[in-house]
Amino acid sequence: MIVTGISGAILIGLAVLLLTASVKRTQAHKQIAALPMEGIRLRSLLPPMLVLTEQARIAARFPIFFHKLQSSVQRGEGLRGSAERTMLFMAQMLLYTLLLLVFGCVMAIANGGSIAWLIMGCVLAVVLPFALIKDLASKVKQREEKILLELPEMLNKIVLLVGAGETVQQAIFRCSQQKEGSDHPLYKELDRMVTECRSGDPFHQAFEQFGKRCGVQDATIFVTTVLLNHKRGGGEFAMALRDLSRTLWDKRKAMGRIQGEKASSKLVFPMVLILFVVMLMVGGPAMMLIQM
Repeated sequence: MIVTGISGAILIGLAVLLLTASVKRTQAHKQIAALPMEGIRLRSLLPPMLVLTEQARIAARFPIFFHKLQSSVQRGEGLRGSAERTMLFMAQMLLYTLLLLVFGCVMAIANGGSIAWLIMGCVLAVVLPFALIKDLASKVKQREEKILLELPEMLNKIVLLVGAGETVQQAIFRCSQQKEGSDHPLYKELDRMVTECRSGDPFHQAFEQFGKRCGVQDATIFVTTVLLNHKRGGGEFAMALRDLSRTLWDKRKAMGRIQGEKASSKLVFPMVLILFVVMLMVGGPAMMLIQM
């Protein structure tokens, strides 16, 4: 009965909290909930969560946590609207937390006041936000690795096209056309840069934003090298691109070796398990014969 009463009180409190937040939601909250961001689900339920997130004042009370989370969002989604997208991500974490609490309370009441369901719901509600943050960091790292692995390939194409007589701007646009519609994060940002240039933005400004959106130091070096030398043209520019291409290829080879070592280390446990199974299959019958 005590567990049932606690679960009912939690459900009533959550219902009141959500109704209050629903009343306070505004058009601005709906616009933030509609922002494009990978991995966001249940958008229709997010405006009240945004209200609760604002009222909690997480950015003011936990500035280090908020800035680290915003940094991950920036590296994955770009600088524009990063604060709003960070709020959106926290709102989704809060939504999942409340849903798990509701699930635990409902199951506890349905099972005659089972404390195990209530504890399970509370534990999952605490663990899930950390899992979402870890998943975001993992996705950002994978995105950066994809960009680092593809950047030397793209730079090599640009070097060849510039050597063939095209300007660097034409070479970059041609690389974008060849990979148009690609899901690769590097070419997504490149397509966005080309769209901005065709919309009237200056090339150097759009190219700088491209480097910032990539969120990788090598991309920033690439952008800086191009902007410093593309007006000069001639042999110096081509030589600078070749030197940078050589450096990026060396880094790509190093990353390939590191990934190979990680893959081999992950195979150690399966190999040991297979060896143990083989030993049982070979040694088991022998031990049975010895005992007989």
